[in-house]
Amino acid sequence: MGQKVNPIGMRVAVNKNWRSRWFSGKKTFGGLLIEDIKLRERVKKLLENAGVADVIIERYANRVRVNIYTARPGIVIGRKGQDIERIRSELADIASGKEVYVEIHEVKDPDCNAQLIAENIALQMARRVSFKRVMKRSIKIAMDMGVDGIKVKAAGRLGGAELARTEWYKEGRIPLHTLRENIEYGFAEAATTAGRIGIKVWVCKKKDEAKDTKGGKK
Repeated sequence: MGQKVNPIGMRVAVNKNWRSRWFSGKKTFGGLLIEDIKLRERVKKLLENAGVADVIIERYANRVRVNIYTARPGIVIGRKGQDIERIRSELADIASGKEVYVEIHEVKDPDCNAQLIAENIALQMARRVSFKRVMKRSIKIAMDMGVDGIKVKAAGRLGGAELARTEWYKEGRIPLHTLRENIEYGFAEAATTAGRIGIKVWVCKKKDEAKDTKGGKK
């Protein structure tokens, strides 16, 4: 079997940054890592309709900063900032009494973001839209927005078929073995009546669009 590596994890030392930005000793590392996972799961659950692309967590002495990258910041903030205050209080319960700060960042091109593309495809598949039509349409929109290339892969009981299978479509260039390339990767699951379908998306953006570098944001 082939050994697959996450394209983001493989590029962390080259042109991507960590999603959790903190340091800890061996004794406390495991607990903080589980806490990060719970924080991300809670944010995704609370903002499932807000198009959350990524959640970056930074830790200081007694503070936790949660950076939420979303395509719809208005939904996250809510009327007069009520929703964001509710999110902050719920995250504070998970963060074991530490002070939690929530910052909202807007994703300007959601049609080019790999994670948002995968979630959009999963949502439409769950609504029984033809998977071929959804995948091809997502590829066309991303290419029209100016990406270098995009690849979309779906696996499971596609179209309610008896046997599970894998189908993928690709357009443009996706050089996964070239570490210098700005490759974005996204994964989502569609809960259909026939079972779960996994969707993977790879997007190759132009090099000058790289957001995560060794020193942080450009």
